[in-house]
Amino acid sequence: MLALLSDYGSLRLIWWVLLGVLLIGFAVTDGFDLGVGALLPFVARTDIERRLAIHTVSATWEGNQVWLVLGGGAIFAAWPALYALSFSGFYLAMFLVLFALILRPVAFKYRSKNESPAWRARWDAALFVGGAVPALIFGVAVGNVLQGVPFHFTDDLRPIYGGTLFGLLNPLALLCGGLSVAMLVAHGAAWLAFKAEGPVAERARAIGGRAALATAALFALGGLLVWAGAFGGYRVVTALPGDGPSNPLAKEVVTEAGAWLANFRAHPALALVPLLGILAPLLAMMGFRARREGLTLLASKLGIACIIATVGLAMFPVILPSSTHPGHALTVFDASSSRATLRNMLIATVVFLPIILAYTAWVYRVLWGKVSERDITAPGSPAY
Repeated sequence: MLALLSDYGSLRLIWWVLLGVLLIGFAVTDGFDLGVGALLPFVARTDIERRLAIHTVSATWEGNQVWLVLGGGAIFAAWPALYALSFSGFYLAMFLVLFALILRPVAFKYRSKNESPAWRARWDAALFVGGAVPALIFGVAVGNVLQGVPFHFTDDLRPIYGGTLFGLLNPLALLCGGLSVAMLVAHGAAWLAFKAEGPVAERARAIGGRAALATAALFALGGLLVWAGAFGGYRVVTALPGDGPSNPLAKEVVTEAGAWLANFRAHPALALVPLLGILAPLLAMMGFRARREGLTLLASKLGIACIIATVGLAMFPVILPSSTHPGHALTVFDASSSRATLRNMLIATVVFLPIILAYTAWVYRVLWGKVSERDITAPGSPAY
């Protein structure tokens, strides 16, 4: 452990892994909250059914957002150049995400303050926006990262971004956005099938099976496009010493078709990850049909984890490529914070992350079980 804390290259690798863990943690926890919001108009037709669907996530959505906060904090502290470029370059897109995420808690709190159907319908629409918009934009962002983002650094390492909001809406990015929406809709449906009863669960099973099939198909299509060289990847030509300085300008990077497959060719065992990214959603689809709620939810989580991990493994060691100046791409080994920062953050993470995991597990254990209409209509019910 002491050796890891003193080795700069190891610290950088550990934080690359931890960043992936935090992003996956957000997707598999808050992901079903987003999916439930996106599904709300389609699985619930009456006010009681909508309240039932909302109540399946009402007690946990705030805690699940901790993973998003942790992920953003990790990027800010461990990869400051990545934070500066992604949050400034994707500023308008991130603003839309934050606007949608802010709508969600307001809708949760206010929809039942007034019994007017029009009032509640407007807040239900806000919940749909709060679920569907972030799911779409997160996928679009990943699609643009895979293609490269138009940025470069000045001689004094000041980042300059040259893109626009509408420039993000290209075919591959929209494909990734569609994949993200299908993935989280399937995940939300798996959660509703697991937690809800009655017509809401039945409709969720029907929609979830189709969304899971779409997830597998879109992910496989994306893999075929990469394999066919429909768009180029990025390959670092210069050797990157693990303990080198954080200077993104001190290397050479080239673009070439199939570069995102290089790590899988070099380490064939890694191909199991994208393979599971296809098979797990198909398993979830079969779980929906067989009414195996627990298996379906686990398969959905596995699929999400493998799809996100596939992106990280394909790009390594690159974390943000530049489409206009490939040599300015950010990598794991030249875009991190100092050794001391990474070391101190790792110590704090080792202490506090298990506490967060234990508390989260305890909360889900306490709230175990299905939600029924009786829980919604009972006197003194805390349901929204």
